[in-house]
Amino acid sequence: MMSTDKRPSALAQPVGAPSPGRIAAYLGLFVLGAVVGAAGGLVQSGWFPGGLLLALAGAGGLFVGGARATGARAGALAPAAGWMLAVLLLTASRPEGDFLFGAGVGSYLFLLGGMALAVICATLAPGRQPGGPGARLGK
Repeated sequence: MMSTDKRPSALAQPVGAPSPGRIAAYLGLFVLGAVVGAAGGLVQSGWFPGGLLLALAGAGGLFVGGARATGARAGALAPAAGWMLAVLLLTASRPEGDFLFGAGVGSYLFLLGGMALAVICATLAPGRQPGGPGARLGK
């Protein structure tokens, strides 16, 4: 028998603007991502294999934690965007020739590893799930 439930599907609902609290959470995660990216850029070259692992673990923990705290993929994307912005700004050389990231294996592993972690965490983060009672099809 077909269900006579007249509620529209959660996928058919219009997407509304996020609440001010959610916007503040995403902005906080963005800033925290920038801080973790800057700190990781300094730590990864200072203590080479351990510093690199510590920097990547901190970034991955922030991405996963942001996704779990907000319950959405945007919770992983906001700190990843802040991390990426900080790291890209730190890789740019200055007119005087100064730079923070040297051309070495550790720097490339930090850049590529952080980007891979961001993509993995954003992909595996829980998406929006429709509310309501769980039901099996055909019931």
